[in-house]
Amino acid sequence: MSSQLRAFGSHRVRTAGGLGQRSLMAWQVLSALFLLAMGGIHLYLALTGVSGVLGVLFILNAVGALALAIAMVVLRRRLLLAACVLGLLFIGGTLLALVLAMTVGLFGIGETLHGRLVPTTLVVESIGVIVLLVTTALVARRQRTV
Repeated sequence: MSSQLRAFGSHRVRTAGGLGQRSLMAWQVLSALFLLAMGGIHLYLALTGVSGVLGVLFILNAVGALALAIAMVVLRRRLLLAACVLGLLFIGGTLLALVLAMTVGLFGIGETLHGRLVPTTLVVESIGVIVLLVTTALVARRQRTV
């Protein structure tokens, strides 16, 4: 086990040094998976019928999600925090765009809850926002303590 021992009075106490790093990496991987799922949904929709400007935007969404997912597991320190914030804004923005398309319309595009993969997308992106929010908070907290 790679955790550290710290003297506490006459006792030795195990700190969460090693365990904390593994936990953070788990959150990073989970964040990357949600970004990939969101990008995968958009790529699937673009390849199976969504065309025009929206289809191009969906493909760009998939490319951006892939880039951010890679950044989530590769980057460290301040660059990791930037990737977390960008990932959070990215997945939150796509969720907001879907909600707007379902309610008031977005750029002339309307969507319903019965649309193809809409319920799945709502779930994936909502949970993804929460996961990325936790990951961002953990990374920010770690940077304050280092």
